[in-house]
Amino acid sequence: MTTFERVGFIGLGGMGRGLVKNLVAKGVAVTAFDLNPAAVAIAQSFGATAAGNLQQIRDCRIVMICVNEAEDVEALLTGTNGLLAGAAPGFVIVDHTTGSPQMVAKLDRMVRAAGGRYAEAPMTRTPKHADIGKVNVLFGGERDLLEDLRPYFELYAENIFHIGPLGHAIRLKLIHNYIAFANVAAWCEGFALAAKDGLDLSQLIRIISAAGGKSGMLDLYGQATLDGDFTPLMSLANARKDVRYYARWLEEAGLPGFMAEAVHQTYRQAALLGHDGESCTAVIKAYEAVTGVEARVGQKDQQQGT
Repeated sequence: MTTFERVGFIGLGGMGRGLVKNLVAKGVAVTAFDLNPAAVAIAQSFGATAAGNLQQIRDCRIVMICVNEAEDVEALLTGTNGLLAGAAPGFVIVDHTTGSPQMVAKLDRMVRAAGGRYAEAPMTRTPKHADIGKVNVLFGGERDLLEDLRPYFELYAENIFHIGPLGHAIRLKLIHNYIAFANVAAWCEGFALAAKDGLDLSQLIRIISAAGGKSGMLDLYGQATLDGDFTPLMSLANARKDVRYYARWLEEAGLPGFMAEAVHQTYRQAALLGHDGESCTAVIKAYEAVTGVEARVGQKDQQQGT
């Protein structure tokens, strides 16, 4: 039977909240920290202990971080009161954040210099999967570190993939996310065009899904988009950030990035219109702003009835 150590956990958003829920439910003591008091209160309702500061987190040997951007992770590590100041002996930073290849290498150097180990562990799937303990963990790094952490990962992951050396996991994650978010941008554009020309939106998903246009993102979010549900399970802000990281990596690799920049600017335009806090599918609102027509099921019938 596995004996679990107390885990420090920072970042109680959609994904982090679910991870903490499963850790606590399956026997792990968790000390949780977030800048949002409401998120901390939810973690406490699961049975986690609230941390008033980072000192209480860095007392744990294993510290998991699941925040918005790689730069946020760096900020948590550095400074006089950061995680690297007086960390527990042999500490491990488990980074579940979707960052960038450049930052993964930098964070690893920082953690090693402070006497710890950095675990690159971005995830795929959604907050719904985190809530039921079925995310995918992509691990990049040394196998012995993965085996040290595997018992914890198994409490909230359906699949644990050892991708390869450090930096490979985030690269595969960014490729995955770019393809997923480019797909969303493509069908949102199609939805908007269909609405503008008065097509029957109720048939759109059925027709697309019966042929080559079918996709996982369409299955997850297509109907919700046409129903006008933009609950931020995967926020537009995070989509924009991930595509930006991907486009930067593509440029540094010396490859042309016409498509990547087009997708990035599409999400950026939607953000400038005020939709960062909504679902990634709120990118459709940028197209709707141009057409002047909302792409919603029943919209055509409502317009005809007025």
